[in-house]
Amino acid sequence: MKIQGDERMLRRRSVEQMTGLSKSTLYRLIKQGNFPPPLRLTAKAVRWRRDEINEWLSGRPRGGGQQNL
Repeated sequence: MKIQGDERMLRRRSVEQMTGLSKSTLYRLIKQGNFPPPLRLTAKAVRWRRDEINEWLSGRPRGGGQQNL
């Protein structure tokens, strides 16, 4: 199966770069239900769907602040 466009899977470091969030903040937001959880590929490998991260980013307020963290 070929993955195209926004269906691409992202590693944690790519998610950190896209969002500007640290590893601990990502996992805290996931635990709170405020960030898309990763898909577990193996016992040690997880990936996020790019389209879910883009959707999360598009729902964030522009201009700063930490209202929703």
